[in-house]
Parts: sequence; structure tokens; C-alpha cells
Amino acid sequence: MPGVELTAGTIEYEDTGGDGPVVVLVHGLGMDGSFYRNVIPELRDRCRVIVPVLPLGGHCTPMRPNADLSPRGLGRLQAEFLDALDLRKVTLVGNDSGLFLFAAALRPERIARLVVSSCELFENFPPGLPGKSIVLAAKVPGGLWLVAQGLRLRFVRRQPTALGLMSLRPVPGEITDRWFRGLATRREIRRDLAAYLRSARRGDMMAAVEGLRGLDRPVLVLWGAQDRVMPLAHGRRLAELLPHARLVEIEDSGTLIPEDQPVAFARAVAAFLD
Repeated sequence: MPGVELTAGTIEYEDTGGDGPVVVLVHGLGMDGSFYRNVIPELRDRCRVIVPVLPLGGHCTPMRPNADLSPRGLGRLQAEFLDALDLRKVTLVGNDSGLFLFAAALRPERIARLVVSSCELFENFPPGLPGKSIVLAAKVPGGLWLVAQGLRLRFVRRQPTALGLMSLRPVPGEITDRWFRGLATRREIRRDLAAYLRSARRGDMMAAVEGLRGLDRPVLVLWGAQDRVMPLAHGRRLAELLPHARLVEIEDSGTLIPEDQPVAFARAVAAFLD
């Protein structure tokens, strides 16, 4: 997997190549690019798909110890990633984490379209029971280590404080093994995640949404109709707030639409490109 050196450290990424429109897929907390493993095959024949691995706990390469991994810092890091690869006319797609909204506001000249998919918005930050639980653990000495050790057990990952509320169907164990391995075994990975969690503030996503008001680009708001963590009402509210936005609800899906309904997710993005 190639990597690009940024101010915070090395960001690895998958790049399908090709001459089609550029689609950048951004994953959420405690995941890596494999989150989109079932979406990429549906898009790669018509798009150049790029999936960065962000320092949100599922990464393998630690960031520099002094890196700014606050919500706004991670938004700037994503914007820097677009700059480093000189990506233009990008369709930026995010799910679960809302940090990509900062990047869209920071680099409007690189953004052609934006897909906001079942993610943190408005006052829902940290989001729901899973988000509040992990933030609380990060603020207690040794708490994040304890959570990481528990996540070695697959049945623990399906609890409501972990992934249990995020998808309607269990994420395959071999995938979550990969996502949580670094968090359980490497202090530097936990350090990176803790830096983000301890700096998260309730108003961060309000600021991210406010930054979108100046983004004069088409926006697709793609939401899981059975989402139990990211309120569907927030997706509807965003679609009403932005002048060039439209809402598509994905049936039979929770927050993690690329897990519950990857084909529907990919087809909605492809239709948006058209």
C-alpha cells in the first residue's frame, strides 16, 4: 500500500488508478480502508477510487508524537492529503466520522461533489452510546487500553458500546480483527486515538456543518433508514440546510451503510456522479 508523507506523519492509502472521476472514500473511528472493500469493486470500473487510512485507531503507521489530531487537525490532515496527491474535481465521501466535512470546507477548489453518509452532525458529537463510551474511556487513565483488550473478543465488538448499534448485520470477525489489532497491541496507535478523543468537543461538528454553508457544490445526503446512532432527522436537517443537497434514504441499513448495503451505497454514489 503506498503512503504519502504529511505534517502529522505518513498516511497510507489505496488507489485503484484509472482516468475516471476521482472518488475519495473516508472511513470512521477504529476502521481502515477495508471498510469499503465491498464498495470499491462496484465503482472501480468507472472511477478512480482512493481510500486513505486515517489515524483513528485502525491505522498501522503511528503519527508523530506532537501531531495535531484534534477534530479540526484531522480535517486539515485530510485537506493536506488532497493537496499532496494533487487531487482535483474530487467526489469526497464520508461515513460514520464527520471530520471530512472540515476538509471539504477547507479545500472547496478541489471538491466537485460531496457525499455525507450517516455520520456525526450538529450536536451529535461524540455520537450516541458508542461515541460517548469511547471518549469517556480515553479520559480515564488506562481506560483506552482496557477497552482495546476487550475488543480482542469478537462478542465484545457486537455490544452496544462498540459496533452493536452501528450496523444491522455483524461485521465479519476477520475484518474487525484487522481493525482492532493495532489498537490492542501498540501503544502508539492508542496514543494517536487518545489524542483525538481527548480533544473532541461538542461544538466541533456544529462548526464543521457551518463551514459547509459556503460550499457551492452538489451534496448527496445518504442515510441509513434504520440508523440507531446517527439520527435520520439530522440527515434531513442537513439536506434542508444546504441549497444544492438532496437526501437518499437507504433501507435496511444502520450507520455503516457500506457494511449493511454496499451495493446500494455504491449505486447511489455512481448515480450522483452522473
